[in-house]
Amino acid sequence: MADWRSRAGSPFMCEKTSVTATRGMAVTNHPLASAAAVEIMAAGGNAVDATVAALFTLTVVEPMMVGIFGGGTALIRLADGREMVIDGLSTAPAAARPDSYRPISDTWPDYMETEGRENRVGPKAIAVPGNLKAWCEVAERFGSLGLDALTEPAIRHAARGFRVTPYLANCIADAASDLALDPAIAEVFLPGGRPLEAGALLVQGDYAQTLRRIAKDGPGLLYGGALGREIAGHLEGAGSFLRLSDLEAYRTIEREPVRGTYRGVEIMGPPPPCSGGVHTIQILNMLEAFDLGALGFGSPETLHLVLECLKIAAADRRAATADPAFVNVPQARLISKDYAALRRQEIDPARAGTYAPGIVSNESANTTHVTIADAEGNLVTSTQTINSLFGSRVMVPGTGVICNNYMSLFDPHPGFALSLQPGKRITSGITALIGKRDGKPIFALGLPGAHRIPASAMQAVLNLVDHGMSVQEAVEAPRVFSWGQEAELERGIADGARSALESLGHEVAAVDHVAGGMCAIAFEPDGTMTGAACWRADGVPMGMGGGLARRGTSFWPDPRLSKTTTS
Repeated sequence: MADWRSRAGSPFMCEKTSVTATRGMAVTNHPLASAAAVEIMAAGGNAVDATVAALFTLTVVEPMMVGIFGGGTALIRLADGREMVIDGLSTAPAAARPDSYRPISDTWPDYMETEGRENRVGPKAIAVPGNLKAWCEVAERFGSLGLDALTEPAIRHAARGFRVTPYLANCIADAASDLALDPAIAEVFLPGGRPLEAGALLVQGDYAQTLRRIAKDGPGLLYGGALGREIAGHLEGAGSFLRLSDLEAYRTIEREPVRGTYRGVEIMGPPPPCSGGVHTIQILNMLEAFDLGALGFGSPETLHLVLECLKIAAADRRAATADPAFVNVPQARLISKDYAALRRQEIDPARAGTYAPGIVSNESANTTHVTIADAEGNLVTSTQTINSLFGSRVMVPGTGVICNNYMSLFDPHPGFALSLQPGKRITSGITALIGKRDGKPIFALGLPGAHRIPASAMQAVLNLVDHGMSVQEAVEAPRVFSWGQEAELERGIADGARSALESLGHEVAAVDHVAGGMCAIAFEPDGTMTGAACWRADGVPMGMGGGLARRGTSFWPDPRLSKTTTS
């Protein structure tokens, strides 16, 4: 295979370093969450335990991205070979109706917007959460430690405080005008009316107490118990659709991963209502007929093919992004090699095409991801969120709980696949992937970034499989994106490639970043794991090496006086 560096118009430099270890690896988008995962594995927990501990910790240190009142999915591979997706995505409350909001436009870009931003900000934007139930269920089913141990790092950081990173400070400043509308959330993140700055100590005492209650009483505290009554009562009084009965009725769903192959590598991802697994496989199927390794990373030829396949997938996406309990999703056709061959014929290698893209979703880029593995072979790659930055920008007083704004993902126009219906699960671009060769994992990855997630995850697969990149290079490499409108190119793409794409008819837009911080692990046959996080978030890989003393080792009696000592 040709070295990708020899063909890239402008080789990029990695800003972070990877970590290699053998006894456990955790990659999350905050150092304290990665540390929590390693702490749990050091205490005897497995990768599932570590994932749950990391996610609880992220609700404290990445409060703008994820919370117990949000939703997400986890792709899990257990040491015994079982593989599954745990769907903890949010659902629409029973009181919601297809016409609950008044849309302001029937055309893009304002198609998903509603009067007063009611589906985005405030109590009417809040859907039924699945995170807490999903995390606790997987810990009980597949973990080995109790909830008190898994919540301890999060409680510690909430009660004692931690230092605000520049990334978090920027997010607080970006959302400050909406945060100021809610007294409870403003008190935490806008003390004295000013956004917290980088380096400030952020203490979340109310939330620490809520986590202590959960550690003692379990998820039932929220799903029908005292905490649920407190939250549902407050939200109902504020005008929310959510009721205590919605929390009592919520259930997670165990799903079979969607599977495909790319150049001999098996690719697994989450199925609908997540679109990422289906469309990553669809795009890889189309690209498989082209020798991308020979064309080179970052070349105009490679980028053109990637952009055209992204646009084709976008044209099909609307058919595969709805809750399969409400909509017939043509999953088998979309991931078939025959369908890819049919769509591939539409690509003109010398000209940008138009593929009648569907309506672009309103999905938020503000999410988090963790990828964690242990030495026994347990592996979790999981994307979790409260949807937009700080969710609905609503905090329930006295609890420290920040509520999601998942209702903004439903089409406010009645009568469509994505339209709002009571009990319907939200749709998502989540693309938590595991790649396997000969039945064994060779990589696992995922990232935040809304509808740009599948494109970014797919490009990481190309980087690893076609371009022979290291896992650090693969997560940090410049990305591109298109859904049929302009072609977004990160500024790391060479100027010559930009000009060449423009000459092919692409409307090119230079952007600072496409999607968010990727968290990935590469696996070697000897059991070595290499973790990598990219510059687009506060991601940090942490690994465990070493181990316990050699069996039978003791310092009593004195080893100099043991029977095996010779004079």
